[in-house]
Amino acid sequence: MGDFHQNGVITTLHNLSNRSLDDMEKELLEFSKTRPMALILPSLYSELQGEALPAIINQLKDVPYLSQIIIGLDRADEQQYRDALGFFSTLPQHHRVLWNDGPRLQALDAKLQALGLAPKELGKGRNVWYCMGYTLASGKAESVALHDCDITTYDRELLARLIYPVANPRFNYEFCKGYYARVANGKINGRVSRLLVSPLLSALKKTVGHTDYLNYMGSFRYPLAGEFSFRRDVLNDIRIPSDWGLEIGVLSEMHRNYASNRLCQVDIADNYDHKHQTLSLDNDQDGLSKMSIDIAKALFRKLATQGVVFSHEAFRSLKATYYRMALDIVETCHNDAIMNGLSLDIHEEEKAVEMFAENIIKAGEVFFNNPMEKPFIPSWNRVISAVPDVFEQLTEAVEADAAEFGGQ
Repeated sequence: MGDFHQNGVITTLHNLSNRSLDDMEKELLEFSKTRPMALILPSLYSELQGEALPAIINQLKDVPYLSQIIIGLDRADEQQYRDALGFFSTLPQHHRVLWNDGPRLQALDAKLQALGLAPKELGKGRNVWYCMGYTLASGKAESVALHDCDITTYDRELLARLIYPVANPRFNYEFCKGYYARVANGKINGRVSRLLVSPLLSALKKTVGHTDYLNYMGSFRYPLAGEFSFRRDVLNDIRIPSDWGLEIGVLSEMHRNYASNRLCQVDIADNYDHKHQTLSLDNDQDGLSKMSIDIAKALFRKLATQGVVFSHEAFRSLKATYYRMALDIVETCHNDAIMNGLSLDIHEEEKAVEMFAENIIKAGEVFFNNPMEKPFIPSWNRVISAVPDVFEQLTEAVEADAAEFGGQ
């Protein structure tokens, strides 16, 4: 869609001309001679049996510029790991599957746990962290992309557009965030981004005041997108949450570590759809309910590190401010849907807003009740300082698993 507007402090790279994929891939192949490229795929074993991941792998087989694909495999027993090795064996690029539940990687995790250096929660953040460690350990790539494995509308142009800003040697970007319109099957999706993050950032500006950080976060068109790319050196110092606050945590770390002119966002797809989480109105430990609490906690923690002092009264005021702003966004989105011939259920939207408002208070309670909580996984620089041969141990575990179970 023709949109060349730049807003906020982050450069936006648009899709203005529908440039051909062949043309872009030829250029990326040239870039790969000086900046080898890798892709990280954090995956659940169950996704191998779905519709999205097989289609993604079928697309990736034809990508000419990738030097390496790193797959983080969660929730898999030995037979399922064997199955995964066979599943991914069709990839012509050098690839490795990290069997996160296997005895070798579990033993390494136990060593790091004993030193207080391993992720404390299971989930995507932990999976991504170990994949990032293996990326550093293998040393095969200078530019790295990461995307989810449940994208049902996947086209390899998404990957090309995502990695291009950090692969082009004439650009100085260290990090790139993907964005897209969450529209599919005649509906506007992306409830957590539309109905929680956007109005919550606006409400925070009203209650705690404008800050560089809030202006920065408000510059991203889709802050919860699971697709981003980065130069390899980014991985050394980054500290990420292991819960649903991963995407917010990554953006927060980039704000801490780099000037805004080293960061960008890019339009990577005309339409995007993936597996949808349930709203989980009656269970705040699951689905979008847990996600909303973790995201709110991530924002509160970041603001606290910048000297913002929260109180119970402040959270009540924030909830009220958020609620009014979110209801206005429901109306805005409904009008947008009508004009574009799309559907939007106002009742369902407002139920989500009511739950998110309650969860802002719950996130505030967690923030107060756990002042000693360590929300971030340690950086790999810290891990190396404590365990100098950790990369050798990680590489040996991954290679031994591949040799024993895959005959590699």
